[in-house]
Amino acid sequence: MVKLNRIYTRTGDAGQTGLVDGSRLSKAAPRMAAIGDVDELNSAIGVALTQDMPDEARAQLARIQNELFDLGADFATPGPDFTPSEMSLRIIASQVERLEREIDAMNAGLEPLRSFILPGGSPAAAAIHLARAICRRAERSAVAAHNAPDAGLNPVGLAYINRLSDHLFVLARWLNRAGAGAVLWQPGATR
Repeated sequence: MVKLNRIYTRTGDAGQTGLVDGSRLSKAAPRMAAIGDVDELNSAIGVALTQDMPDEARAQLARIQNELFDLGADFATPGPDFTPSEMSLRIIASQVERLEREIDAMNAGLEPLRSFILPGGSPAAAAIHLARAICRRAERSAVAAHNAPDAGLNPVGLAYINRLSDHLFVLARWLNRAGAGAVLWQPGATR
C-alpha cells in the first residue's frame, strides 16, 4: 500500500530521482524519459475518459490506466530479473494477450482499412488518437532505455506498450464507427 504524507521531499532538487530498488538516477536518463512518457500517456487517457464513449471502451481504458501505472513501476525497477514478485511489479504476458483479444474483438466489426486515416472524428476518438501518438513516443523512449548500457527493461513491458498503441488505434476507429466516422487521408489533396 502506498502512503504519501508529504508530496515534496527535496531529494530530487539536484536532478536525481530514486528507483524502486533505492538506487538514484539522473532525471534526464533514458529510463526516466520512458517512465515520464508512460505517465503522460496515462494522463492523455484520463483526458480521453472525460469524453462521451460506450461503457465497454471506458472499462478497457480504466484497466489500461491501472496497467500503465504498473508499467511505470516495472520500468522503475532495475535489474536483469523480470519475474514478478512481491518486491517487483512486472507486466506479464497475459496482459499483452488481453490487449490482443480486445483488439481482435473491436476489429471484427470494422471494415478493412483502404486508406490511412487522419486523427479526428468524434471528440472521444480524437482524444484516443492523441493518446496513441503519445503511446508511440513512450514506446520509442522505452526502446531507447532498453538499449542503453546497463538499463534493460522488461521485454514483456516493451511488448505491452507496442500492443497498446495498436489497441488505441483500433479503439479510435471503433469509436468513430457509430459517430462522426473516420477522417480519410487524401494524398496530395492540396497540391
